[in-house]
Amino acid sequence: MVDKPVHSGGNERREEVRRMIRDGASLTPTYAVMNLLATVIACYGLLVDSTAGVIGAMVVAMLLGPIAGVGLALVEYDLPLLRKSLLAELAGVVIVMATAFLIGLLHKDIPLGQEILSRTRPGSADLTIALAGGIAATVASLSRNMSLSLVGVAIATALVPPLSVCSMLLARGETELALGAFLLAFTNMVAIQFSSSVVFWITGYGKRAHYWFASYRVLLQNLVSIALLILLGIILGVSTHRAVSNLLFETNVRKTLQERLKKYPGAYLADVRFDREDDDTVVRAVVRSPSHFSARDVADMEDQLPSNPNGSNTRLRVRMLTVEVMTRAGSLFEAGKDSQVPEGKTAY
Repeated sequence: MVDKPVHSGGNERREEVRRMIRDGASLTPTYAVMNLLATVIACYGLLVDSTAGVIGAMVVAMLLGPIAGVGLALVEYDLPLLRKSLLAELAGVVIVMATAFLIGLLHKDIPLGQEILSRTRPGSADLTIALAGGIAATVASLSRNMSLSLVGVAIATALVPPLSVCSMLLARGETELALGAFLLAFTNMVAIQFSSSVVFWITGYGKRAHYWFASYRVLLQNLVSIALLILLGIILGVSTHRAVSNLLFETNVRKTLQERLKKYPGAYLADVRFDREDDDTVVRAVVRSPSHFSARDVADMEDQLPSNPNGSNTRLRVRMLTVEVMTRAGSLFEAGKDSQVPEGKTAY
């Protein structure tokens, strides 16, 4: 019986992918300049709170290549590629953070917008997104019919912006917020690398004649990544739980205040802010009302507020703005009297 000839197309494609990844993991002048420009564009997009600007900046980012290089190197036990990829990624991170730090020093007076603050509170959903994104990027690199550059743009949005946010916050002295942004960037890097290693292994890279021995070796080589993912999963899970608990607390506080204000005709809740003072949570409520609130009224409302999940005491401070609602027939409410809102009328 004559064996069928082995088709070499698969091996040729693997070699092509390896060359592409090695080229993408190289520390070149182009790599440095592109990451610098991506940081400049991303920083100003973040500062002006422009989502489109932040995403558009990633067209020139090149941080994905070295991460894919690390993923392939761990699967194929390629130490030269591993060293090369780690050096390029470290250099890219330094370039991004140094550039963002300088921009942060130049614009310390610009208020922090939602684009910046949203990257300081990572959660378990961010880990899931990074894992899925890493799989998508690696599958794209293995396929002839998909554009790695487009997927790379999507993944790069998870790398350059949080690193830029971290440095700009450090320039302002906001250490706690900066650590949150760096945790997000680090989570994305680890998750993308691990996803790429898994996809490379499943698709046949790094396999030898002794399959189980090769699998065991790949598992050991990714042990650090697995341990980091577990640790990050725990940290982000706790962070998500706290964020959800805090959101529910703030929502219940608003609902409670709105319910209590129904006792005061014409009064409505204009704004609520939450601050920390010493060990207390301070609820600052802005109330517009035709009648004046006494200290007793505020104490009654404070006693009805829900308990804070972090265990701190809750203090209520009401900033009351006296208003008069005027109609063609005269004042709708008389200050200090428990008059009712006429049928068909609103309180403001």
